[in-house]
Amino acid sequence: METSGFAPVAFADSAGFKSSGSPDDFDLALIDLRLKGESGLTLAIHIREFHELPIVMLTGIGDEIDKIIGLETGADDYLMKPFNPRELVARIRAVLRRYGHGVASGARPGSEQEIAFGDKRVNLKRRELLDRNGDEIPLTNAEYVLLEYFVKNPDRIIPRTELMQEIGSDMQRYVDRTIDVLILRLRRKIEDVPSKPVHLQTRRAQGYIFVLQAA
Repeated sequence: METSGFAPVAFADSAGFKSSGSPDDFDLALIDLRLKGESGLTLAIHIREFHELPIVMLTGIGDEIDKIIGLETGADDYLMKPFNPRELVARIRAVLRRYGHGVASGARPGSEQEIAFGDKRVNLKRRELLDRNGDEIPLTNAEYVLLEYFVKNPDRIIPRTELMQEIGSDMQRYVDRTIDVLILRLRRKIEDVPSKPVHLQTRRAQGYIFVLQAA
């Protein structure tokens, strides 16, 4: 990790992390679900309730349900063990870019680019979802990655397998409900009535389609 520009601080359990000082002193929490004592999920929930600290979770082959719960509680990304260290670094950098933290926070050159849908818009340069007043609607990294892919590919039915490839999932190990969870969370943030989506629509047995401007 040091060779990639990071300065990791290791804790054996959640108690060690909580006693280390303010989470604001860190750029990101990399949490193993199988922590000693208190579970990694419990620690992630604690962090999400009180702090805006990015979270990447590490899961095992038998942790599908825990992984889904982790996504539902607000983890920004997850990685299945065993994994390639380069992939872990890439995931961490992507999450840090989303939050504007650490070594990945440098601004990119070029003019701002936005894609509007309904009364919201996606700022592609700052990787933000904005409401009608220009205020940011918080998204996790996985939520943003999916939304950006949708707005860049409007009015096209996108199969679930394509979406899983876009978020970097290993389709042999990750369950389909990963996409279901992310779609549900996105709809809660972009649709006026999530149960009756106008923009992010389902096409049964085919996939999803994103409509920028509803009729």
